[in-house]
Amino acid sequence: KMDYKLLFEITSSNPDSVAKEINYGLTEVARKINLHVASGVPLKKIFPVIVIHAGALHAFTKNTVYKEKYKTDNPNLKLISELEALGTRFIACGQAMAFLDIKREALLPVMKISVTAQTALSNYQIKGYVLYQLW
Repeated sequence: KMDYKLLFEITSSNPDSVAKEINYGLTEVARKINLHVASGVPLKKIFPVIVIHAGALHAFTKNTVYKEKYKTDNPNLKLISELEALGTRFIACGQAMAFLDIKREALLPVMKISVTAQTALSNYQIKGYVLYQLW
């Protein structure tokens, strides 16, 4: 009967040699949600938030942007869409965007932007979210 407020921090991008595979951190988000469901937690009681910074931001770019960088379609789009359908919130770190020169228009429309990932992480933890750091 509890609400499961799950907060995921993703920072790493896959090595260029496996750019055709789903981002490792994003795969881990799906795995953790699936494990909760397998343990009897109803999907409607799971409230995921994903905070993305550092190189992981590339996994959340539009297909054209991803393809220009990696010369392949963005393999993350289907999983991101499935997570979005669950009500997942996606938050990008504005500082990392500036550092990596990733413009707002390069990111998927589902992405919200925080000035910094650190304040988004503390904000959700204060609200009772459990933090999973997925490097």
